[in-house]
Amino acid sequence: MEIIVLSDTHMPKKAKQLPERFLKELKNVDAIIHAGDWQTLELYETLKGYAPVYGVYGNVDGEEVQNKFPAKQLLEWEGYQIGIVHGHGEKKTTEKRALESFENGAVDVLIYGHSHIPILRYFKRTLLFNPGSLIDKRRLPMYSFGKLSLTKAGIHAEHIFFP
Repeated sequence: MEIIVLSDTHMPKKAKQLPERFLKELKNVDAIIHAGDWQTLELYETLKGYAPVYGVYGNVDGEEVQNKFPAKQLLEWEGYQIGIVHGHGEKKTTEKRALESFENGAVDVLIYGHSHIPILRYFKRTLLFNPGSLIDKRRLPMYSFGKLSLTKAGIHAEHIFFP
């Protein structure tokens, strides 16, 4: 199963259209996961034309997005548990808040956003995956999004960076 992972798009405030580098990767995917801060549902409408879209709302998302997506979501594909949360909140780091969101149930992959910082590492047995932002890189040198491959042989996750 091939999945594209993105977060913190803030569209249309930060950009009016999706980057070509991102659109190129959408051609052969089974699903798309957005980890919040959509801003409007226009992006959802665009993405669902490529593959089924799953996601959560973030701290900048209004009622329209909150009515469409939950604060956190748990998916199971290919026998793997995938948790999705935006990661915003009070105190602690974004990563710690994301981990606490799923502390009652073990997840194989935890996808989160909010910080706009690409992260790919393990915490104990959970793969932590923040795709960064393909629209708002802030002080980082490159924009980014993620690809997640799930097979019986294992999980492969990677970032795609572009200028």
